[in-house]
Amino acid sequence: MRKVLSLVRRCVEDYDMIKPGDRVAVGVSGGKDSLVLLAALAQLRDFYPVPFTVEAFTLDMGAADGREGMDFTAVEAYCKSLDVPFTLLESEIHHIIFDLRKEKNPCSMCAKMRRGALHNAMAQRGIHKIALGHHYDDAVETFLLSLVYEGRLSCFQPVTWLDRMEISQIRPLLYCSEALVRNTAKRLDLPVVHNPCPADGNTRRQEMKDLLYELNGRYPGLKGRIFGAMQRLPLPEWGPVNPLGRPIQWEESDDE
Repeated sequence: MRKVLSLVRRCVEDYDMIKPGDRVAVGVSGGKDSLVLLAALAQLRDFYPVPFTVEAFTLDMGAADGREGMDFTAVEAYCKSLDVPFTLLESEIHHIIFDLRKEKNPCSMCAKMRRGALHNAMAQRGIHKIALGHHYDDAVETFLLSLVYEGRLSCFQPVTWLDRMEISQIRPLLYCSEALVRNTAKRLDLPVVHNPCPADGNTRRQEMKDLLYELNGRYPGLKGRIFGAMQRLPLPEWGPVNPLGRPIQWEESDDE
């Protein structure tokens, strides 16, 4: 966990993600990424020189017809052990997307509805910052998705300000590889909740993940070089605000 915490702190400082007195919501889906992010921010909160608080928000997507819903009891208990307030938001997003609309490509609409539900709940509580669990593999995959399918050099930003909702999105895991996140979740025995989404594993993102896996085996270190290029271009808002000046040694091994 120390390595994750070190990289999270560096990312937070590089992009000036957290201000004094911030209430940081963490969107906890129950997956490994969001749980590791929650654990890291809860620890960072206890010693970071900039005071801030952490709150967990979990969106229950509901159950599509004939499928069981997700049980977040263990996630709630884990939040309690971290002294992090936990809020479970109920919805019928699965039912709407898969049973009523029968979407063939549901990911975009699902993401939009999830964001809307989380942002509305935050607004009701007066919270204006949310931490999302995107790691550096997610960033590289998104960059290539935009290039391959849209012909654009684009990616989500480390820090995004949403004018309409007056919410800032931050991504403190951007310096952490998926392998590091996965193995940290395993070592900490985090209460990962299985995602029952019918589209899980059958997306363009999964295609890009498989392609990157193949290319990285042929050209070791490729993902790290792509990520570095994204910072050096830089893409909009990707140039670090307060860079520490030390190059990050990206590790691709599953044994991190």
